[in-house]
Amino acid sequence: MNIQRPYIFLTKITFFALIVSVLPLPQVALEVSPFWLLLFFIYWLAYFPTKGRFFLALLLGVLLDILQGDILGQNALALILSTAFIVNVKQSFFVSNLSTQQVYVFIASSIYLALFLLVHTLIQDANFSYYLLFAPLSGALFWPLVKLALSKCKHQ
Repeated sequence: MNIQRPYIFLTKITFFALIVSVLPLPQVALEVSPFWLLLFFIYWLAYFPTKGRFFLALLLGVLLDILQGDILGQNALALILSTAFIVNVKQSFFVSNLSTQQVYVFIASSIYLALFLLVHTLIQDANFSYYLLFAPLSGALFWPLVKLALSKCKHQ
């Protein structure tokens, strides 16, 4: 596999994830929706052997912070620690069945959400919509679709 190909694929799926995350939806649907960039990045981490994963997680997180107008580093920290979890279970993740992968995605999304809410609560205030707590569950439920779509894109 060409060393440039994984990074080109990451660039493509990052742009797609950012487009999907800004689709105009009702407020409740936006709050319940999964962390799209995390889902796409988990796929990339699991199925592409690359170096510099944590640096890329930092860059993608800062990019997401800038585009969403969040606290600088909030998404970056959450994405780095979720990446650390996925990297630790990568061998098991790669050979697991789909339901076990969904559990791993749920845990990674929960880590992301916990850090996101922790930083948000410490810096701003404790006011957030409780619908946001369903984001890890929706991420786990959307994982089979994301995996199928990206596997089809990867082989083209």
